[in-house]
Amino acid sequence: MTRQVTEMIDEKKAEAFAGQMFDTLNKGAAALMMSIGHRTGLFDTLSELPASTSEQIALKAGLSERYVREWLGVMVTARIVEHDSNNRTYSLPPEHAGFLTRKAGPNNLARMAQLIPMLSDVESHIVECFREGGGVSYSEFPHFHQIMAELSGSTFDATLIESTLPLVDGLIERLNKGIDVVDIGCGSGHAVNLMARAFPRSRFTGFDFSEEAVQSARREAAAQGLENARFEVRDVAALDSENQYDLITAFDAIHDQARPASVLEGIARALKDDGVFLMVDIAASSDVGENLDHPIAPFMYAVSCMHCMTVSLALDGEGLGAMWGEQKAREMLSDAGFASVEVKRVEGDFLNNFYIVRKK
Repeated sequence: MTRQVTEMIDEKKAEAFAGQMFDTLNKGAAALMMSIGHRTGLFDTLSELPASTSEQIALKAGLSERYVREWLGVMVTARIVEHDSNNRTYSLPPEHAGFLTRKAGPNNLARMAQLIPMLSDVESHIVECFREGGGVSYSEFPHFHQIMAELSGSTFDATLIESTLPLVDGLIERLNKGIDVVDIGCGSGHAVNLMARAFPRSRFTGFDFSEEAVQSARREAAAQGLENARFEVRDVAALDSENQYDLITAFDAIHDQARPASVLEGIARALKDDGVFLMVDIAASSDVGENLDHPIAPFMYAVSCMHCMTVSLALDGEGLGAMWGEQKAREMLSDAGFASVEVKRVEGDFLNNFYIVRKK
């Protein structure tokens, strides 16, 4: 029986798969070191230097040369940093720097690489959840809000006022005149504060269940002297407002909720009849088979399994997950009482769907 099975194996297919797995291991290791390159400022340092030795790079970055040299070994063999063997120098091509440095803004993928070690920290907890069920609580992700604030902050700075809000017809004019706005799951509040500064006649509120995140949001608002922005620690699944807000926003927040259906129903109640719910969430299909060509589907499913889904399950929630997909989103929005759902995309943004949702 064993011999028959062996003879049925396509050796070329097996060999190709082994190569694919080695490639996966290499890229996983490179992702960890990308995170280190971002956190230590090594990518920023390299982008500002001509071709330099490891000693020169370490001196400029204020880091240990031995560690920098080993890190450079990863970067060179991963084809991220270029190496001149004759002169023992290293350089970061500008084409690569445009995706790895802080100057790259929202295009800085090294920021996103920080999620890999964050998820690795909870691997043992996740393994236990596979065996026993349940989830891993937010408290096990001590750097989550810091990383997410960094990831979303640069995106909001680059796109929120100029690209995202104008997707809703007439919204900029209404914001300039003055309306009531609430952001659901506001995190560290940067989006709320950006809007409050841009539209001083409107009134903005941010809700989040994290005391840490809300305190951070309040500090930023106070530092900027924003009197039209306020923040509350609140479970958004228990919204008690009715017909109160002209605009409700949720930026990459609904799929994390323990009770997303209740959250969406509460949003529908809290929205004025002529109001708009702007929901930004992951662009994907609810059918895994339709995500085969998604550029970062494995990454997003991993983030979902090891964070988005599990923090919901830790609260005895639905465990919706980041890859809930457009079909499921439309279904849940309809069930929540919304009559109109329009989905827009922004050129160059493969990651997000922009749902423009109304009660009528």
